[in-house]
Amino acid sequence: MTQDEQKQAVARAAIDYVEDGAIIGVGTGSTANFFIDELGKVRDRIQGAVASSEATAARLRSHGIRVFDLNEVDSLPVYIDGADEINAQGAMIKGGGAALTREKIVTSAADKFICIADGSKLVDTLGKFPLPVEVIPMSHRVVSRKLAALGGQPTLRMKDGQPLVTDNGCYILDVAGLQIGNPAQFEATVNNIVGVVTVGLFAQRCADVALLGTSEGVKKLVF
Repeated sequence: MTQDEQKQAVARAAIDYVEDGAIIGVGTGSTANFFIDELGKVRDRIQGAVASSEATAARLRSHGIRVFDLNEVDSLPVYIDGADEINAQGAMIKGGGAALTREKIVTSAADKFICIADGSKLVDTLGKFPLPVEVIPMSHRVVSRKLAALGGQPTLRMKDGQPLVTDNGCYILDVAGLQIGNPAQFEATVNNIVGVVTVGLFAQRCADVALLGTSEGVKKLVF
């Protein structure tokens, strides 16, 4: 199986977690896009979805799926999204698609989080993938210094020669050189830095289930 075929396989498997008549949370990124395409095939089964980014909202609408604002929704039985890294305890690094803050907000509202990813995303220790940290623009230099003091190597994410601006009007620092042995503790430490909007560690709220694409098929991990 190619990486894209693994992503397609887990996207199809995630449809089993979609509840009839429900509004579901949908993530952002290449694997989430495969899931949205699968969801479009069964769109009549659901009321609609809450999107974690403007890009996801546009893709959902292109499939005829109604997009709800989270403030309109009283319950969200499931959130389905990918990961840049996930460990054996269900803690993740997310934010490669620059949607980490909205992803974390929608995750917090969902009863269950289903992570879908190709098998290469499963790691023993988080941190090889640079950790995204969304920051208030005026704070990016001071936050960078504090992240460096924690042992990281922060870089301001750029696009077309300018700092990338998130859907929230913020910047992203990508922090390389980390080995995150205690993800929940490190998440709290970074979130407490003044100027940080949120960090792309999903450890205090881990995945409940991971569907991982492998050459032998979809592997399911329950946390």
